[in-house]
Amino acid sequence: MSERRAKRLKISRGEDDFLPGNIIEIELHNFMTFNHLVCKPGSRLNLVIGPNGSGKSSLVCAIALCLGGEPQLLGRATSVGAYVKRGEDSGHVKISLRGNTAEEKLTISRKINTRNKSEWMFNGNTVSKRDVVEIIQKFNIQVNNLTQFLPQDRVCEFAKLTPVQLLEETEKAVGDPQLPVHHRALVEKSSELKQLQRAVAKNGETLNQLKALVDEQEKDVERVRQRELFLTKVDTMKKKLPWLKYDKKKAEYTDAKKKMKEAVKKVDEAARNLNSMKEPIEKQKKEKAEIDSKCKKVKNLLDANGRKRCDLLEKEDEAEARVVATYKELEELKKHEEHRQERIVKAREDLDAAEQELQNLPVYERPAAKLEELGFQVTELRNNINRKKEQKGDNEKLLSQKRYNLRQCVDKLKEMENANNKLLNALHQSGTDKIFQAYQWVQQNRHEFKKEVYGPVLLEVNVPNRENACYLEGHVAYYAWKSFVTQDSQDRDLLVRNLKQFDVPILNYVRDGGNQKDPFHITDHMRSLGIRDRLDQIFDAPDAVKEVLNSQFGLEYSYIGSKETDQRAEEVSTKLNITDFWTPDNHYRWSSSRYGKHTSASVDSVYPSRLLLCGVDVGELEKLRSRKEELEDSVSALEETHKSLQTEQRLLEEEAAKLHKEREEIINVSHLERKKRRDLESRYQQRKTKLESLEQEEDMDASVAKLIDQASRANLDRYTCAINLKKLLVEVADYKWSYAEKHMASIELERKIRESEVNIKQYEKMAQQTSLNAEYCKKEVEEKQVLLAAAKRNAESITKITPELEKEFREMPTTIEELEAAIQDNLSQANSILFVNQNILQEYEHRQSQIETISTKLEADKSELSRCTKEIESLKEKWLPTLRLLVGQINETFSHNFQEMAVAGEVSLDERGTDFDQYGIHIKVKFRESGQLQVLSSSHQSGGERSVSTILYLVSLQDLTNCPFRVVDEINQGMDPINERKMFQQLVRAASQLNTPQCFLLTPKLLPELEYSEACSILNIMNGPWIEQPSKVWSFGDSWGNLMRRTEASQCS
Repeated sequence: MSERRAKRLKISRGEDDFLPGNIIEIELHNFMTFNHLVCKPGSRLNLVIGPNGSGKSSLVCAIALCLGGEPQLLGRATSVGAYVKRGEDSGHVKISLRGNTAEEKLTISRKINTRNKSEWMFNGNTVSKRDVVEIIQKFNIQVNNLTQFLPQDRVCEFAKLTPVQLLEETEKAVGDPQLPVHHRALVEKSSELKQLQRAVAKNGETLNQLKALVDEQEKDVERVRQRELFLTKVDTMKKKLPWLKYDKKKAEYTDAKKKMKEAVKKVDEAARNLNSMKEPIEKQKKEKAEIDSKCKKVKNLLDANGRKRCDLLEKEDEAEARVVATYKELEELKKHEEHRQERIVKAREDLDAAEQELQNLPVYERPAAKLEELGFQVTELRNNINRKKEQKGDNEKLLSQKRYNLRQCVDKLKEMENANNKLLNALHQSGTDKIFQAYQWVQQNRHEFKKEVYGPVLLEVNVPNRENACYLEGHVAYYAWKSFVTQDSQDRDLLVRNLKQFDVPILNYVRDGGNQKDPFHITDHMRSLGIRDRLDQIFDAPDAVKEVLNSQFGLEYSYIGSKETDQRAEEVSTKLNITDFWTPDNHYRWSSSRYGKHTSASVDSVYPSRLLLCGVDVGELEKLRSRKEELEDSVSALEETHKSLQTEQRLLEEEAAKLHKEREEIINVSHLERKKRRDLESRYQQRKTKLESLEQEEDMDASVAKLIDQASRANLDRYTCAINLKKLLVEVADYKWSYAEKHMASIELERKIRESEVNIKQYEKMAQQTSLNAEYCKKEVEEKQVLLAAAKRNAESITKITPELEKEFREMPTTIEELEAAIQDNLSQANSILFVNQNILQEYEHRQSQIETISTKLEADKSELSRCTKEIESLKEKWLPTLRLLVGQINETFSHNFQEMAVAGEVSLDERGTDFDQYGIHIKVKFRESGQLQVLSSSHQSGGERSVSTILYLVSLQDLTNCPFRVVDEINQGMDPINERKMFQQLVRAASQLNTPQCFLLTPKLLPELEYSEACSILNIMNGPWIEQPSKVWSFGDSWGNLMRRTEASQCS
């Protein structure tokens, strides 16, 4: 078979056989399963082999992450922190790329840590991720392109690529770099072209519809315009009408103004006549005012004289009263002396009687012995009462304390019972919607059960140490927490029937009396590895619930360790033979295969508890209930004791009160006797003092002489007042005569003034009527002026008279009535023209405007459509021939390679005219002679057939690709040995081409007796603690080829 021609320009390789952008070294440190690894791949085909789990895919992850890829690209973890080796805080990946020369080496490094932070370096200098992306783009490295970079976890995605996606990935990976650029431009231009075509078609259709409608409306428009002529004439007449009304108002204003001038003249004449009559009256008023002033002065003198006379009369009355009082006092003095003698006699008699009564009063002796006996009895009873009070007080304090403790116990019990609601609510929020109804049904129907029914299990389990809650909750399946546990099959059937609607499981516990478990014990070896407890020992629950959980989930086989256990997990599994244990961060499990007896391990993260930490301590709940019953009994006993003490105290207090009352009666009798004697002694002393006082009063003759002297002085004062009063009476007579003369003159002037004022009022009335008439005329002028101004404003607001309008006004009627009649006639003629559509003219003009706008837009769209078509044709001439040639080259290689592997296969370009976003690549294959070519898909081919087709398509791109390397992870999985051997031969042949890029093929195994070439390098992954010694054998060379040559040399020697 002749060698096929190359599909792209030859690229000269250097002496080191590497192309620019090839990977020449990979260094991993604390990355995934590797502590440290340095790998130097070959320049052509690199076969990376090793058993499953040895770390082959770790190389793929390292290449992707170091060359700018995101974790989501790999289909594994979503954060870079997950790629750090377990137990380490950070790690790094370093890849060295071959530059344009053999001496140029580009080193890209990415340091990652468990906090999902990354640090990028280029040739030892810190750079940004953007700088790294720009560097790898220069070599056309695309780790997100499945035709260049196909990780193990994304192999299935390649088979799921649609023809459109496959074309896009192929354009990026091979051929002219401008192909995807032109393709994207064509897709955008195609979308723009479709929009323009739709716009042109829509605008053309709309334009034709509008023109047809305009033709139909022309007759109606003519009638509308004739009607508008009549209406225009009416509007013009209506404009003249307010000006005619203005002329009428102007004439009325002129007449009112003349009347106002005549009224003003009459008002002026009446004012002059009135002023000529008012002058004499004013003179008389001034003269009267002077006389009134003099009268007022005389009146004031009379008032002053009257006040003096009143003062003299008051003094005379006072003196007279003193005389009368003195005479009365003399008479009283005589009567008093007579009465004093009588009182002295009476006082002597009373003193003798009191002295006799005091001498006759017997002496009273107080019963001291009886009082002392009663006091002692009362004191003894009070002491007994105080002792009872102290006992009652102690009892009350103890009772109060017990009641307080009882309230606390009840409150805490309620709080813990409310915790059950929290647990039920936690189950409800986690997806068990009807758990409240199920729990309520069980509580209400407990009397129907034969044995105790527990549930939900979450309410029955108590984890004393809250740190252990996450382990138990993570180990026990969720369905168990919402389950109800019965101990009788009939109870189980009853619950199943009634709780089926609430979607809760029912677990039945059957007691196995013969199964005795060994007690749990932690050995020293366990303790040294951090093992501290076992899952079945960390919680409290009823026996039935605990046995169900143990039997369902094997809690007795799962242990709890510390962070030290986390570091020594492998040692715990191998030395203690523990296959399930928990640490603060992880859950470790080992399982054995049923067939091959292979052991596999899994490590899961520990998640915080969502259910158990909402719960309540069941043992504490039972203790609280017992404590409540004890406190209630104590309170009842203390209340009975309190009542008894109260009764005894009351009896003692009654007896003490009786004795106290008897003692008080004796004391009261003694007090009364002493008081009686004191009263008699006091009465005797008072009468003796009164007698002495009466005998010591002053002499009567001196008092009489003193009173006669007072009466003489009072009579002299009365005489003086009488003389002064006579003088004032003579003076007041003169003042009254003068006042009478002046007052009569004032009355005469007032009469004359009143007569003159009566006459002037008539003139004032006439002048007022004249003024009112003038005011009325003035107001009427103002109203006419306002109406005139309003009429003018109204007329001017309607229209202003222009020469043209004035010419039209002259041809119209000159009176308001004739003009209104003419307006009515023209309106009737306009209204006689009828049409269906009232807005016909507006629609006609609007459609004409639309026709002009759409015509302009249509021309612009046609011009733009022509421009867009030319641009698409120009881009299509650049893109489509090149793409057809590229797909033809791929098809030629693919068909040739496929014939050697199977029956037939082809790669074709699915062209869709101008729908460039629908262009795609179809891979069609058939694996049976009788079959037909079918598009590659999961519905038509098996997994192995899809793998063969995929690898052959990638091989077909090998000598067309523009990228420096390609990565394919375990693509041969699922192939039969024959196809796998043929596939390998295709890869080796493609890798031997001068123009082929560097290729990495990851596989867990290679078939025996494969044909290799110098272009092949085998990288054997030997990773794990059990291969430390064998790995030293492989440390001599950098590739499998070197090792093969050493082996051959050793065999020949």
